[in-house]
Amino acid sequence: MLDKKKESRTVGRSGRVRTPTFVKNLRGVKGWKEAAAWLDWRSIEDIECITPDQAGVARGKMMPSKKFTSNTSLALPSAVFMTTISGGYPEDSSGFTYPQDDGDLKLVPDLSTLSVVPWESDPTAQVICDLVHQDGRAVEFTPRNVLKNVVEQYAKHGLKPIVAPEIEFYLVHKNPDPDYPLTPPVGRSGRPIGGGQGYSIAGVNEFDELIDDIYHFSETQGLEIDTLIHEEGAGQLEINLRHGDPVELADQVFLFKRTIREAALKHDIYATFMAKPIQNQPGSAMHIHQSVVNLKTGGNVFAEENGEETETFLHFIGGLQRHIPNALIMLAPYVNSYRRLTQGTSVPVNTRWGYDNRTTAFRVPRSDPAARRVENRIPSSDANPYLALAASLACGLIGILEKVKPDAPAGTAVNKDEIELPRGLLEAVSLFEEDASLVSILGDPFATTYAAIKRAEFETFMQVISPWEREYLLLNV
Repeated sequence: MLDKKKESRTVGRSGRVRTPTFVKNLRGVKGWKEAAAWLDWRSIEDIECITPDQAGVARGKMMPSKKFTSNTSLALPSAVFMTTISGGYPEDSSGFTYPQDDGDLKLVPDLSTLSVVPWESDPTAQVICDLVHQDGRAVEFTPRNVLKNVVEQYAKHGLKPIVAPEIEFYLVHKNPDPDYPLTPPVGRSGRPIGGGQGYSIAGVNEFDELIDDIYHFSETQGLEIDTLIHEEGAGQLEINLRHGDPVELADQVFLFKRTIREAALKHDIYATFMAKPIQNQPGSAMHIHQSVVNLKTGGNVFAEENGEETETFLHFIGGLQRHIPNALIMLAPYVNSYRRLTQGTSVPVNTRWGYDNRTTAFRVPRSDPAARRVENRIPSSDANPYLALAASLACGLIGILEKVKPDAPAGTAVNKDEIELPRGLLEAVSLFEEDASLVSILGDPFATTYAAIKRAEFETFMQVISPWEREYLLLNV
């Protein structure tokens, strides 16, 4: 895997020692020889080999850097990717069978993701890994591979999707007891943060030192933030990322979530990506801007040469309208996610589309034809970024291939109209399993595994008695 001879420096004509450019890269190297030099130049002691599970939680192994670069074989049990958010395992059902041997899956580091871990006290690096079977085949049901598979299916048709996620999250007081409601933190003014601070610079400034750490941690990892704003909720922020390749952007969201949580903990508060963490406050979304380019020309296939909309653009929207309700389980993956999807708010509960209309599920922002894109406003920030992107792009691709026509664009507010999405987890799972076109693109091994996990999570939730039940049922029924 690696030539033991490490060359972190070369000698120039002047006889001076010259440091190769690649070792100064903040993010990624091309091969194992470069990886060894990159690690040596930074005196890295430990490596975190991480990969997202079905919930988007980082799983993996830590090891000394010398072991990492010495042909070490890395593996994780397959059960890691069949685990519910509470740590349980689903029952065999609906095509899902838990593997009796719980065999190992091999971790394959993607060296293009190698970066430092800036919040660690000892020099530490991290690398995102893919999962393969023992014979080298990609594991069909792991999230990063699911997204890669969707992107590859675009490529088969000469297309490449481009995405730009926007991630909302809340800063909240530390809350070690889950029986107590979450509350907004105190900013530098000494007062609890209030709501109604949309786009407020003063609201952002309340957390100057924390935001400085987020920027610093991000820059050190080679992660690029486009903009950061204060949202409407009390202590709710949003980070927008620059557009690019779906897998690369999913990697960035995966790492940003870790980064933001760590930066918040440094300041003795929590950062949460729950869809609806605080009662009577807005929910948190992960809006996804999507466009598609021609692999050969690089041109946006949503725009004709004269700037007019293409049939491909309309078919992409048609696919979203028809199939997103069936993919909702990947965009709103928990019971709490459905608390965000309520009428009369800026959160869409419909499948409508429109031009610069934030009450629709699929908004077409104002832009030049070359930048024409569709914003999917349904996903919540608790979604696994790999699976949310895979689901949204898969629905658009189905629309393109099946030439699905959209309905007329909405020119007025439609957020108070009839709810057109599943109202709960079990209904969403059933619709997901019944969509043959969607399951075909995502793969049956993933679909059966994911559906089984979600059913098991719902059953776990049903074992918990809520404060609402104690308040209204205890003495009244």
